[in-house]
Amino acid sequence: MRIIIKNTSGKPIYEQIKEQIKEAILSDDLSEGDILPSIRQLASELKISVVTTTRAYSDLEQEGFIVNIQGKGCYVSPKDSELVREQLLRKIEDGFAAAINAAKIAKLPQKELFQMLKSMLEGNPYE
Repeated sequence: MRIIIKNTSGKPIYEQIKEQIKEAILSDDLSEGDILPSIRQLASELKISVVTTTRAYSDLEQEGFIVNIQGKGCYVSPKDSELVREQLLRKIEDGFAAAINAAKIAKLPQKELFQMLKSMLEGNPYE
């Protein structure tokens, strides 16, 4: 797993770490039971504060993506299908919101936006 921090992203570093680990879990790059780098190791590799990595791991644990076993480390939790579904639905909503905002800026009529979505679905069947 490789985490890339972008100082120009506008997002806090802990949020960037959290999002990249979540993405790795949701895309099966990290599987149930995989061990994550220790908080200190990750902080050292990224050249950031231990407090920052602690915050990212703490948030991931609260959201159910990882489990911290005292003295052993942090591991990827078993996937809860409802949790995964909820995260993916949120990603879809975020993508739609971004598309709608871009369409408004471009002054694209709703009808054309729907047609674009329809065309994309036809070109990328997912069923």
